[in-house]
Amino acid sequence: MAHTVSAKKRIRQNHASRRRNIWRLRAMRVAIKEFQTALAAGDAGSAREKFQHAASIVDKTAQKGVIHRNQAARRKSRMNARLKALATAG
Repeated sequence: MAHTVSAKKRIRQNHASRRRNIWRLRAMRVAIKEFQTALAAGDAGSAREKFQHAASIVDKTAQKGVIHRNQAARRKSRMNARLKALATAG
């Protein structure tokens, strides 16, 4: 257990930061899932909308330092490839 005031404050800060990071990750994962369900339904218009929303959230998550920028780029690239495959197939 922490004894100093600064150590106690650091524990509080870490807890708040962890909660924020978990919230951001969850929001990102939900947005990606929504994109995947729109993709599975075969609706290209809805899928494009969901892709733009998910890409924005992925970028924000990377900007905040929750995920690495390369991971964000990889996720967006894979989503975009799936979207293009749907567009060319349909």
